[in-house]
Amino acid sequence: MGKWVDGTGTLTVAARDVPLEVAASYRARRRGLLGRDGIAGALLIVRTNSVHTFGMRFPIDVAHLDGSFTVRSVVTMRPGRLGMIRPRGRHVLEAEAGAMAGWGLEPGVRVRVSYGQVTEAPNRAG
Repeated sequence: MGKWVDGTGTLTVAARDVPLEVAASYRARRRGLLGRDGIAGALLIVRTNSVHTFGMRFPIDVAHLDGSFTVRSVVTMRPGRLGMIRPRGRHVLEAEAGAMAGWGLEPGVRVRVSYGQVTEAPNRAG
């Protein structure tokens, strides 16, 4: 895929479309979900393999994705925690706690990211 940019789009998980925000710039990646009371859908933080929840107001589900957008792991993190580094992780999805189980997102599942005029196919590195 070409250069990532901040924006909105759609995350497709098992034929289900979920609203998506993309955090690609340094500023957007650093901010993540800090200062929010929730999120409708998911946040994709590109080019990272770990996150933290210091300063968060609510627990979140965190999915680590590899370069082909296959889920490597899914964990729920309470506020004030430091996540483990996932060496093969390329991107991270964040959502409100419990949301990912409802979407059927689990290790081994491939997701599709569409935003702007770009669609990231599951077999290509992001």
